[in-house]
Amino acid sequence: MPLISSDSPLYFLTSVTKDRLPVFRTEAMKRILANALIEARSSAGIMIFAYVIMADHYHVITDSSRKPSDVLRYLNGISARRIINHLKENGYQSSLDKLRKEEGSREYRYSLWQHHSNTFIITSESKAIEKANYIHFNPVEEGMAESPADYAFSSFRYWANQSLLDDEPLKVDIEHLDWHNGRA
Repeated sequence: MPLISSDSPLYFLTSVTKDRLPVFRTEAMKRILANALIEARSSAGIMIFAYVIMADHYHVITDSSRKPSDVLRYLNGISARRIINHLKENGYQSSLDKLRKEEGSREYRYSLWQHHSNTFIITSESKAIEKANYIHFNPVEEGMAESPADYAFSSFRYWANQSLLDDEPLKVDIEHLDWHNGRA
């Protein structure tokens, strides 16, 4: 990976659930999303450098090997299929009803994600660090943890060079970032 620049930017992506439903309020649902992000990363051939999974959205910082719309198509497409299939297989009809949208002649489809995701292009190391800090402090700001280290579903442990959890939800690719003066 070249140095972060306008020639090789990173993308800060945010996806929000339909109607901001708190789909990921349980550890089980967060883990399904983390596994779907792992699958999407592999399928799309992208790297994930930082992430957080919140109750109604997620943030990731990824590389620019693909267009942001393509990355989101993989991340949101695979995760939507995994989450909706889990809800169907486990009889969570009331949750499915909240995600349902009517498609002509009473055919029903489900929509997990809002269709207007947020993309921010990162062209400097300082902005990458700023966005990673935003990601890692998001659970603290939302009252989900007292410190970023207390929240399992983020990449904080990687960025802070802390010991990883035995069942770390999502390995990030931070070792592939090329910094001007070594690791930030």
